[in-house]
Amino acid sequence: MTDASRPQPPSYVRTYLQSAVIDADDFIDAARQRFRRVFRSHRPRHIAAYRGWGDADGVQMIGRVLAERPVGGPGEADSWWDNLLNTYQRFESDEVPGQPLKVQFGEHAVEVVTDHEGYYQAALPGPAQVDSLWSNAAASLPDGSLLTPQPVLLVHPDAGIGVISDIDDTILHSGITNWKTAAQLTFLHNARTRKPLKGVAKLYQALQAGRDGQGRVPVFYVSSSPWNLYDLLEDFMELNAIPPGPIFLRDLGTDAGKFIKTQGHGHKLERARELIQRFPKLRWVLLGDSGQADAELYTQAAEEFGNRIAAIYIRDVDPELESDYDRRVGAHFERVSASGVPMLLARDSGAIAEHAAQLGLIEAKWLDDVRREVERDEHRPSLAQAAAEGAAEGEDATASPAASDEGLRRPGGLPSAVG
Repeated sequence: MTDASRPQPPSYVRTYLQSAVIDADDFIDAARQRFRRVFRSHRPRHIAAYRGWGDADGVQMIGRVLAERPVGGPGEADSWWDNLLNTYQRFESDEVPGQPLKVQFGEHAVEVVTDHEGYYQAALPGPAQVDSLWSNAAASLPDGSLLTPQPVLLVHPDAGIGVISDIDDTILHSGITNWKTAAQLTFLHNARTRKPLKGVAKLYQALQAGRDGQGRVPVFYVSSSPWNLYDLLEDFMELNAIPPGPIFLRDLGTDAGKFIKTQGHGHKLERARELIQRFPKLRWVLLGDSGQADAELYTQAAEEFGNRIAAIYIRDVDPELESDYDRRVGAHFERVSASGVPMLLARDSGAIAEHAAQLGLIEAKWLDDVRREVERDEHRPSLAQAAAEGAAEGEDATASPAASDEGLRRPGGLPSAVG
């Protein structure tokens, strides 16, 4: 049964329940804050400065202030229990609300205050001229302590193309079509054993390089994962040479539009709309997967923005089968075709690269690199093998993780994203 076909309670009931939960959550948060003020146990010790974005017209920064630095990723010999404990601790992070901060970019600085979930947002003037894809800002406490660099992606006026990509089952294997495999990968595994989709690194490098090879195409990532996983997702991208970019995740608080949310994954479409409207000179390549609602969301974007959407690529999560996932994606092809936007249900990165080269979105010289990487990634452990290794570790907590591709053997852990 789909979300749309399930019986829904009346809107006034949903509104009442949502208000009740939010009021209860606010009451508990206020009680915790009073306790922490009395015992001075809630001082800021870490600024999570997420990647910002902007152009010559202005830059946007977001981040979060925490009472403790997030736990590190597992070591080479960490067991399934270590991974599980790290996951739990990461979701138990204590935010610091009402904390003044100074955010600086270039010669400009602003003072902001974190909201009741510990998040901050800052808008500052952009650079006089955009010369490179990345620049640096910084966030700190008002006295200059906890100074934290904050990378900022800058969109060049001649970039031409931008990329918006989903994460789970678009760049990262999650096993979303098999709940047992997904659960084992989520709780028993980490960045050393998680797999990127075949050929993803070279494909995204080709997209970022652009049709002129200048490397000016901005890449943004959207996901239903919580902000608690932000640095782990960044670690995964770095470990696998996937181009970095601002990542738009979600808060697990009870505020309207957060944990109690609109149906499905509509927030990803909201983020895409914001980016498309924010950078009106760009045409956009949208990438997602067939396992969730990406095809439907991107179809709406195509209908709203027409030729502002350069192409839509949907990864087939079960390419060996003709499944309901394929049929759901196929139902959107006619709507997308009517808008004039090219759309492809792709088996792997090689198919996407070939299509993108035909459209002039990437240089043809990248095709061999993408194909070679697809072949190399074929030799990485499968999801079933990775899950089986996790189960074996559960039986023997002293066992070290099985050897895998060298690119996945560096420190850093990664629970599964959720969208």
